[in-house]
Amino acid sequence: MGSYKKNKHRPSPLPESSNSNRDEMGSYNYKMFNLFNRKFKITEAEPPKDVKKVFSKFSNGGSHMTADQLRRFLVLHQDELDCTLADAQRIVEEVINRRHHLTRYSRYSLNLDDFFHFLLYDDLNGPITSQVHNDMTAPLAQYFIYTGHNSYLTGNQLSSDCSEVPIVKALQRGVRVIELDLWPGSAKDEILVLHGRTLTTPVPLIKCLKSIREYAFASSPYPVIITLEDHLTPELQAKVAEMVTQTFGGMLYYPESDSLLQFPSPESLKHRIIISTKPPKEYLESSGIKRKGPLSPGGRNSSEEDDEASGIPDHTAELEADDRSDSDQDDEDLTDWDNKSGQLGAPVYKRLITIHAGKPKGCLKDALKATADKVRRLSLSEQELEKAAATNGTDVVRFTQNNILRIYPKGTRITSSNYKPLVGWMHGAQMIAFNMQGYGKSLWLMHGMFRANGGCGYLKKPDFLLEKGPNNEVFDPKRKLPVTKTLKVKVYLGDGWRLDFSHTHFDSYSPPDFYTKVYIVGVPADAAKRKTKIIEDNWSPAWNEEFTFPLTVPELALLRVEVQEYDMSDKDDFGGQTCLPVLDLRPGIRSVPLHDKKGEKLKNVRLLMGFQFV
Repeated sequence: MGSYKKNKHRPSPLPESSNSNRDEMGSYNYKMFNLFNRKFKITEAEPPKDVKKVFSKFSNGGSHMTADQLRRFLVLHQDELDCTLADAQRIVEEVINRRHHLTRYSRYSLNLDDFFHFLLYDDLNGPITSQVHNDMTAPLAQYFIYTGHNSYLTGNQLSSDCSEVPIVKALQRGVRVIELDLWPGSAKDEILVLHGRTLTTPVPLIKCLKSIREYAFASSPYPVIITLEDHLTPELQAKVAEMVTQTFGGMLYYPESDSLLQFPSPESLKHRIIISTKPPKEYLESSGIKRKGPLSPGGRNSSEEDDEASGIPDHTAELEADDRSDSDQDDEDLTDWDNKSGQLGAPVYKRLITIHAGKPKGCLKDALKATADKVRRLSLSEQELEKAAATNGTDVVRFTQNNILRIYPKGTRITSSNYKPLVGWMHGAQMIAFNMQGYGKSLWLMHGMFRANGGCGYLKKPDFLLEKGPNNEVFDPKRKLPVTKTLKVKVYLGDGWRLDFSHTHFDSYSPPDFYTKVYIVGVPADAAKRKTKIIEDNWSPAWNEEFTFPLTVPELALLRVEVQEYDMSDKDDFGGQTCLPVLDLRPGIRSVPLHDKKGEKLKNVRLLMGFQFV
């Protein structure tokens, strides 16, 4: 590289017009030092040797591959065992139509370039299984569930707007758990959704509920769980019950019994909406116990407030608000009171709750004790989870075999950043509550995890997290395990940047210098990082490098891929990323689409990669 490379602080180059900077011969002109032009020819991506080899093999050395030969390639090389001749024929016709714009097919076979382009079409040759393939008939506690935190916020935790828009976006992405914080408004019967004791602007609850009704099943038929953090009077709780039942009608599911011995399954709850919160606290007022202050979003009012609600850490808080006990009464006392009372309609509100938040008392170990008479939900902060993992790891696993554990971000994450989700997954936590309105590497992992199982928002937990030994022993996350599977990853080439970015986006004076980083994110023993060489001055880089990753817990492993553009004098530029669940990877040569920093898919940018399990 010459000394001119990557100096992005020099005067601007020629105007970024594709017409003025690309000549008829397929090249880009770059202005050097504002003195002279330098021309770089545009090179199209070419089939790698492995692609030429399999084309020759399955076409029997011919110049074209028939539909039957393509089917053999898909079955034998790509491990698509259920592919039929009709499936292969449809692919051939689709590729020819895209490549040659033919409405009537003049031929029914693919040449090498057609075959290569087929491999690059991620909708026809994507990297992961696109269908739901997990058993969906087990209780909810046996699944990891795509969970949002403060789902109504448009940005940071302290001053952003509250809106139904991020709720809709989350549901369209496949999120299955939506969190709403409920506060009384200034007008009678007004119920608002906002982040309490912050400067966030509120949104009416009814707007959020109607948006959930409209978009709940836009991306998945499996149940949507609404978690409510309730700061309401009994009268307003009754109003919530009325709103919820009128808005959702027959979509709303709630059990006949106050207590469930076992949660229903995702399959049985298809197209249903369920509520999760702590049962109402109207018995406090009836027994003469007064709150410390008014129920308003502007002031601290009771011991139920904590760092999740405020964005300000309260180091005396052991557990989340809706999981701490407000009195020494137990759930049985509350149930008896509800049944005898009937005041203010609050028992109706309680009856709508399918997943009851627990009422742990005392130390964390006691809170994690499962009971035989009912199942419940417990919430811990990310710090509490770290503590529990260090001291009571097997107790956490045992609790999550039948009960639901929700983990939420610490209050200091005011920028809507996120934490590492793997610790929770390793211990069986079903609801890793994430700020979906932010972005960053942790959120990329969450996106990647829930691309699995057809992107339906529910993933069956690995068997080892659900099993018990003859002496009631459970999986110990600290135990060292042997390698059970090895993944080979080959990074062939990348393409599409010149279609999605201006010719000076990465470098003002020459084409980009791309390299790819490949990570395994999973249990600590499986963590790994590899990097390809840098390909200079090329919009369609070809690396042809292979990496091997031994895995001890492939069930929880994620393959994270990130493309960077090398910059000698500054921070390397971001060129796209994706994260894929290892066990859902499809063997063979695959097209891997890349996404931007917020997780939105780039229109044309993709990598050609190879995956093999040994």
